[in-house]
Amino acid sequence: MNRLFKIIIMFSAFLGICREMSAQDTKAQEERKARLEKEIAIIDRQLAENASKSSSMLADLNLIRKKVANRKELVSQSDRQIKKYNDDIYLTQLEINKINRRIDTLTENYAKLLRSAYKNRDARIWYMYMLSSDNLGQAFRRMGYFRNMSSQMKKEAQKIRQAKDELEAEKEKLTQMKEEAEAVKAERVKELENLKKDEAKADSVVKQLKKNRKTYQSQLNSKKKEVQALNKEIEKIIAAAVKGKTASGKKKTEVDQKLSEEFARNKGRLPWPVDGAVVGRFGSHRHPVYDIVMPQNNGFDLAVGKGEVAKAVFDGVVRQVMVLPGYNQCVMIDHGDYYTLYCKLKNVTVKADDKVKTGQSLGTVDTINGQTQLHFELWQGKTPHNPENWLK
Repeated sequence: MNRLFKIIIMFSAFLGICREMSAQDTKAQEERKARLEKEIAIIDRQLAENASKSSSMLADLNLIRKKVANRKELVSQSDRQIKKYNDDIYLTQLEINKINRRIDTLTENYAKLLRSAYKNRDARIWYMYMLSSDNLGQAFRRMGYFRNMSSQMKKEAQKIRQAKDELEAEKEKLTQMKEEAEAVKAERVKELENLKKDEAKADSVVKQLKKNRKTYQSQLNSKKKEVQALNKEIEKIIAAAVKGKTASGKKKTEVDQKLSEEFARNKGRLPWPVDGAVVGRFGSHRHPVYDIVMPQNNGFDLAVGKGEVAKAVFDGVVRQVMVLPGYNQCVMIDHGDYYTLYCKLKNVTVKADDKVKTGQSLGTVDTINGQTQLHFELWQGKTPHNPENWLK
């Protein structure tokens, strides 16, 4: 009996842990879903702006492909959510079965008490039973027995009522989960339809790019030169900053060291410079249509809403504010051994040698050729790092 009781306790604890983990997972999925949907809304606005300005088809393709990727992730997330609902429904049904068994046991015990009370229902039998006691102590014990029986009956009845209330709550929870699961399934069907439309649009753009290769190849070559020029200029600026710091003396190095250590400790936890969708990733990638390798992207590109403000990802000192062809104004912030760059800005609100704090506004993201995108880079000395590995 003790072993059975322990098993029941352990099983109940297991159900509780599963539900707690499920609740945490649900919150994380909801936050991720909201972010994906927000990114899709940003991309839709940019595509609409591009259409009105007859912007580059190459830029449109990047946006559409990012949108397709988000749609696929939303569908996958729906699949995970549906599975989780099925798991929760299964666990809740187990809990309902457990409560039903408890009610059966309580009802059986209560029936035994009722039968016993029925046998002794005549008050005269009670009195005779107590008067036949051998002594006063035995009489009091017999009186206590009858009182305990009455009290026990009330307690058992209360337990049954509580168990039934608990059962109704679990049934209501089960019904709600089933309804929510059906809603997610319906949303998944809708998302699949949107995905097919976006994939068809991407295919249409690809066909147009292949058909008018000469025109778009010219756009691509111009973009490649722009990126290469940016990379060369930034590498030169970073190298100059590192060289200047090396010659600046021990005191400065100690300050830089402390800031560098704090920056490094926050890897994976830095805030995003602006809320948006990553449409150009770090590294060197093959073009999605033409069989060529694009120049190295030393950072990433974030598609954002119009009027969005770029913010510092960590404490530091503004080392330089510069203007680069095709990238408008860029702000470089010194974080010791680390540097962050924020390009494609207008209305910059900081200047060289300004001390900045995490989250401080640097300037508004500019709209260039119909694209409102922030170009962001993160360097350690003369080595560029993938910013996505550093941001939370």
